Amino acid sequence: QIHGVWALKTSCFSNYSGSPSPHSSQLYLLYHQHHISTSFILSFLQTTMASLTLLLFASLLLQPHTSFSLTTTCSSQKFSKNRFFANCTDLTKLNSYLHWSYDSSKSSLSIAFIATPSKPSGWIAWAINPFSTGMLGSQALIAYRQGNGSMTVGTFNVSNYKGVEPGKIAFEVPEMEAEYVDGVMRIYATVVLTKAVGTVVNQVWQVGDGVTGGIPNIHGFTPDNLNSKATLDLVKGESNNNGGGGGGDSRLRKKNIHGVLNAVSWGIMFPLGVIIARYMRTFKSADPAWFYLHAFCQFSAYVIGVAGWATGLKLGSQSVGIVYKNHKNIGIALFCFATLQIFALLIRPKKEHKFRIFWNIYHHSVGYSIIVLGIINVFKGLDILKPEEKYKTAYEIVLIVLGGVALLLEAITWIVVLRRKSNKATLPYNGNDRE
Repeated sequence: QIHGVWALKTSCFSNYSGSPSPHSSQLYLLYHQHHISTSFILSFLQTTMASLTLLLFASLLLQPHTSFSLTTTCSSQKFSKNRFFANCTDLTKLNSYLHWSYDSSKSSLSIAFIATPSKPSGWIAWAINPFSTGMLGSQALIAYRQGNGSMTVGTFNVSNYKGVEPGKIAFEVPEMEAEYVDGVMRIYATVVLTKAVGTVVNQVWQVGDGVTGGIPNIHGFTPDNLNSKATLDLVKGESNNNGGGGGGDSRLRKKNIHGVLNAVSWGIMFPLGVIIARYMRTFKSADPAWFYLHAFCQFSAYVIGVAGWATGLKLGSQSVGIVYKNHKNIGIALFCFATLQIFALLIRPKKEHKFRIFWNIYHHSVGYSIIVLGIINVFKGLDILKPEEKYKTAYEIVLIVLGGVALLLEAITWIVVLRRKSNKATLPYNGNDRE
């Protein structure tokens, strides 16, 4: 093989008489520059893809969570009107606290729930769910500030996700009161429980950012909002903050999977596939390898994207009344465009066909539309999920890397094209055409 390569190089540099040929030298120089440039591009793309893959796997392994440090503890809190409660707990979510006393002879539970609303005009809620561990079916006490600044608290039966209205709940509530001090709200109440509830109850708490016409606005969907639940042992005086079942955790996990799949597909792999097609095709030695690499990348992105899209539809069907219209519509458009791109390959004209130029215009237009819509929808999804800022920053870094790679390759390929034209212009005329 070495001898063959040497013979090829010798033949490129010499004519039949053994003397160097300027024509042959220019051809070899052009080939040599072209070969080095192609090798560099392939190596560069491989390194970039490997780095992005490692970053994506790291994102898959990490589970979004939100942590905070409590600025105080329940044991140090004091109450107006000399109120006293036998037990208290620092709830681990939403910077909230619960104080309670239980009179078993009367099945009477007295509570003080303390939390900071999302905004001063927001609301706080504490509830018991006699049916399950989540929000649906909970019997809630919700407090908020009225237009005149005074506090009000009411009972709400959370029977669906479409919205709640004040009304009678499953328990008697002979006493209710609310306070607002220095941005913190407090609910005081006495709840008479039924025997069917037992002495270990499922508690749920929540905060929101506003109230419209006496109806609390939908709360946020951060990990803390979705996991603000626990069990409360009324006899032992204990709150198991890790309790409450895995329904919220499972739903959050599905949202995380939906987000990761779509970020990888529409937000990373599709742009990477376009970069491969746009820049590798410049190098003749990369043909047809660039096409198969491009097709593999785009088809893989399509499969992953469809899985993420289906996960989103499932989440939507489980969240009746909670609709993110723009996010959903863009997702449907992406699925339609990507499916169209896949099936359009079956009717792709040959390079020499007169309609090939129109097919190329369509293919490029739809492809770039997928990239733009995909990136926009990834950011809309991040705004909905509200993970820790580092996850959004990580995706922004990936986009910056892809953008930097594209700019660098744009410059390199232009240099290669201009040199190729320059070299062709300086080649001697052979009587038929320039070689």
